[in-house]
Formats: sequence, structure tokens, C-alpha cells
Amino acid sequence: MKASSDKMHDKYLDFTDAKPVSETPHLAKLQAETGGKSRITIRVDNDVLATFKARAEMIGGNYQTLMNDALKQFAQGLRLSDVVREAIHETWETCLTTRSTGRGKKLRAG
Repeated sequence: MKASSDKMHDKYLDFTDAKPVSETPHLAKLQAETGGKSRITIRVDNDVLATFKARAEMIGGNYQTLMNDALKQFAQGLRLSDVVREAIHETWETCLTTRSTGRGKKLRAG
């Protein structure tokens, strides 16, 4: 059965007179509560998409969330080198703190 031949489908799924979300207070509130995300269409290179999907599968996440996070970092001016530098700095501080408090194994000079 085709959807267009189903009278119930035609009656209940006709959105031609639907108001935009911004003009429907309940939906506008719901959209604001969910983070104000927008649905878009974007074309990306196949290898880029494959990379994000593979990373998402490795960590058990969602590739769209990873892409959103990457775009957010870019928009905030963060570069990969900044992220790596911060991670190294945090790791180094942890090592120094562990060494100075006497907890953990001592580092040997190599």
C-alpha cells in the first residue's frame, strides 16, 4: 500500500498548514531545553565522514556529536596543537604532583 493511497495518512500527516516552531510556545520551549540545535544538511568528504564514524565506533559514541564537538572547538579558536599542549601540561602536572607527594613510583633519569 502506498502512503498516498492511505486516507488516514493523508488526514493526519498533512503539515502544509503547520506553524513554525518559533510560533508554537510549547515546541519553542522544548527546543530551547534541548540545547537549541538546528538540523542542517552538509556535504563532507567521504574519508572525513569515515574517520568520524570509525572514531565514534571505537569510543561507543555518535559520529554527529563528534563532528559537532570538532566544529565547536574550531569555532572557539581551538587547534589540535592547543588541545595536545593542554593534555601534556595536565599530564606533566599530575606526574610532578605524584612525585612531590611521594605517591606512586619514582621517575628514573634516563
